[in-house]
Amino acid sequence: MQETLDPNTGVTITHAPSPLVFYRESSQRAAYARDFVNLGPIQVNRMGQYQHFLWLGIWNTMQDRPLSDEINGFESIIVFADGEPLQLTIAGWTPDVIGASESVYVKPAGSAAEAYYIVTIDQLRFISEADDVRLRTSGPRARSYEVWEGQGSARGSLKAFVQHVSY
Repeated sequence: MQETLDPNTGVTITHAPSPLVFYRESSQRAAYARDFVNLGPIQVNRMGQYQHFLWLGIWNTMQDRPLSDEINGFESIIVFADGEPLQLTIAGWTPDVIGASESVYVKPAGSAAEAYYIVTIDQLRFISEADDVRLRTSGPRARSYEVWEGQGSARGSLKAFVQHVSY
């Protein structure tokens, strides 16, 4: 696990070393175009008060659309863990919403948008134990994402995170 003390806000932030990567084909734009979402768990400790978040890094291989188009529908997402829907509403688009002065995870691309969703430790546990995890955006043009192949390390990182923060 990676744990840091934010020098500007004084909160302790714990996160997994590797986020999960989700994707969807976007071949209507180009032959090998893909949209990606990186998903990582976060625990924020404010002097013994703990709160959990999911961080999403939203990006694509084409970067041919404005950022507002990329984040459209991410105000609310559904994470499907073994088919069970977990509806999550965005807490905010910047690290300050979790009490951080800078991003916890490295953005996967310079143009990537960040989103933060409040979750419970039980929701994180449920996601970490699921064999099949998918993600869907909200809105009239909902988009579905599935886990990128070869995510053993990231899945293990998520499970280790949940074990580490569960007391």
